[in-house]
Amino acid sequence: MEVENLHVAAEGHEILRGVSLAVQPGELHALMGPNGSGKSTLAKALLADPGYEVTAGRIRLAGEDVTGLPTADRAARGLFLGFQHPEEIPGVSVLNFLRQAMSARQGIEDLSVLEVRVALLDWTKRLGADDRFVQRYLNEGFSGGERKRNEILQMALLEPDVAVLDETDSGLDIDALRVVAHGINAVRARRPGLGVLLITHYRRILEHLTPDRVHILLEGRIVASGGPDVADRVEQEGFDGIRREVEAAA
Repeated sequence: MEVENLHVAAEGHEILRGVSLAVQPGELHALMGPNGSGKSTLAKALLADPGYEVTAGRIRLAGEDVTGLPTADRAARGLFLGFQHPEEIPGVSVLNFLRQAMSARQGIEDLSVLEVRVALLDWTKRLGADDRFVQRYLNEGFSGGERKRNEILQMALLEPDVAVLDETDSGLDIDALRVVAHGINAVRARRPGLGVLLITHYRRILEHLTPDRVHILLEGRIVASGGPDVADRVEQEGFDGIRREVEAAA
C-alpha cells in the first residue's frame, strides 16, 4: 500500500496535510501520535469513510490507484480496517456476519456454512475465545478485549493483503493486550505477505509486536520515521520532545 501526499478534510476543515508512506508486503508499520493528530482520520480515509474527503494525493494498493473507489471495492481488493470502537450489530451473529464478508471477499456467492464454521472455530481457539463466541450477536455484550479479538478474527478469515488497525490496543488491560498482540502475530505467521499499518497512541503494544518502521504524526503530517528506536524515544520524551525538535528545525 502506498499513500502519496494525502490531504484529507472533514466538514471543510483540513486534517491531513500531505501524508506519505508505503507499507510493503510482510511489513509492519506503526503510526504514532497524540490525540487529534489525524491518526484515525488516515485510517478512515484509507477505507473511504464518506465523512472524510480526500482533497489531494493518492492511495495505491498493489500499484492500483484506489483513491476514487468506494469502501466495498477497496475491501474486495484486499484492504482491511480494524476499528478503534467496533459497533454492536444486534441480531447478526458473528458466524453469519463473517460468512457474508468472506463470500464477498472470495467472490463466492453461497459460501458453505460448515466451511466458515470450521475456520471460525480454528481461529477462536487460536485467539483464546470461547466456542460459543461464533453464535453471539456481533459485539453485543462483548467486553473491550472480546471486541478487539473479534476484529483480529475478521482479519484472519478475510485474508486481506493490507490491514489497517486503528488503535487496536485502546481500552485493553495487560492480559487482553497480550492476547490481541499474539493474535496479530499468529495471523502474520500464517500469511507472511500481509502488510500491517498499526495505529497506536502508546508504545506498550510494540513490546509484543516488532515494527519494521515507526512513523510519528503531528498536526496532520508525518514528522519523523525510523526503526523501533523512534517508539523508544516517544516513551522517553513524549510527543512534545519531537514537536520541539520539528519546530526548532523549521
